[in-house]
Amino acid sequence: MASSMMESLGSLNKDSFVSLLSKLIGESKFVQNNPPELIPQEDRIVNHVLDSLRPYSTESGGGPLLINHVAYHSGRGNLIVEYPGSVPGKIVSFVGMHMDVVTANPDEWEFDPFSLSIDGDKLRGRGTTDCLGHVALVTELMKRLGETKPVLKSSVVAVFIASEENSSIPGVGVDMLVKDKLLDNLKSGPLFWIDTADKQPCIGTGGMIPWKLHVTGKLFHSGLAHKAINAMELGMEGLKEIQSRFYRDFPPHEQEKVYGFATPSTMKPTQWSYPGGGINQIPGDCTVSGDVRLTPFYDVKEVMKKLQEYVDDINTNIEKLATRGPVSKYVLPEENLRGRLTLSFDEASAGVACNLDSRGFHVLCKATEEVVGHVKPYSITGTLPLIRDLKDEGFDVQTSGYGLMATYHAKNEYCLLTDMCQGFDVFVRIISQLEQD
Repeated sequence: MASSMMESLGSLNKDSFVSLLSKLIGESKFVQNNPPELIPQEDRIVNHVLDSLRPYSTESGGGPLLINHVAYHSGRGNLIVEYPGSVPGKIVSFVGMHMDVVTANPDEWEFDPFSLSIDGDKLRGRGTTDCLGHVALVTELMKRLGETKPVLKSSVVAVFIASEENSSIPGVGVDMLVKDKLLDNLKSGPLFWIDTADKQPCIGTGGMIPWKLHVTGKLFHSGLAHKAINAMELGMEGLKEIQSRFYRDFPPHEQEKVYGFATPSTMKPTQWSYPGGGINQIPGDCTVSGDVRLTPFYDVKEVMKKLQEYVDDINTNIEKLATRGPVSKYVLPEENLRGRLTLSFDEASAGVACNLDSRGFHVLCKATEEVVGHVKPYSITGTLPLIRDLKDEGFDVQTSGYGLMATYHAKNEYCLLTDMCQGFDVFVRIISQLEQD
């Protein structure tokens, strides 16, 4: 039964896949997501997917596919496609193939980012790896199911989503589908989030806490350093103390080895700004910004609370903070002035640790080993906040992807056709294994 189903679905139709991907990459200029300047119109992608699948849908009468186009903002639709199985409640889903992309500047690329070009096995253009390549790949899977009509116990559902790359405009994508309970039926089976890379199961992701540390000192002439509170020095020493306490309280966690995280939790600066001034002026204020990348074994809210406690304690005991040189200081008693640190946060998100005991994880690993030749799950402290939300809602979320991590969000993005072919084979084997349950 399972082998005949695999034979029926076969392998990826390369010509059909490349043809569809060419159309999708041709729209990538219009689905760049960087509001307010660039607001994607994901329905431009939806329309091409519908053109591929509608002939095999109940809507056209040509096949069994059930199609639901759901839009919460004009021109920014999501698409739910179902191939019905025979056993109620038995289901497998492929979710997360998003129809928006990050920005691309053609002047910085070696080829046109907004049209598909082919260089041997390389399929080049913005979105080939992240994530229009996956949109085309899962479309081809659903199309094959609609064409061949195998008798399955499991329903197979694909959910193509809007607004993954930027959440500054709320209420557009998968969050609304979950809120409206349009995905509740997917909880009874494994959900595969198809938006990672390198053909291996990604079993853990990081949380992110964006922070800003504003430093207030006293501006003064650099020749009279004893009359100043150097905001840059205060920022450097204050941040050093905050980082030291962070790494003391949130050291590498034993579960990070189990999940294969490339790094433990980190807290570091990534930006520094100040209002400007002459080279002979000691700055009176500056702002250091950065992020915490947190493995999912620590609680985001607890970390934010601790960071604020560090800052409060440093401010209270600022005289004890290390200085730089004989006249460097953070308090001017004669002027009743004290330097201070002010911490603020932007929107934080939590990481996720996938369930390594779930049926979904086991079938993904077996399918990957059969197709790719080996299986080596990995974890990174990159963020996928949407999958944490799904896991918290009760979904059995597993993640994988068939683009290249090396070209993710990068200039000169590309994927490999052979990798996408293997992705199709993995999907077929996942469905086949679940049919044996």
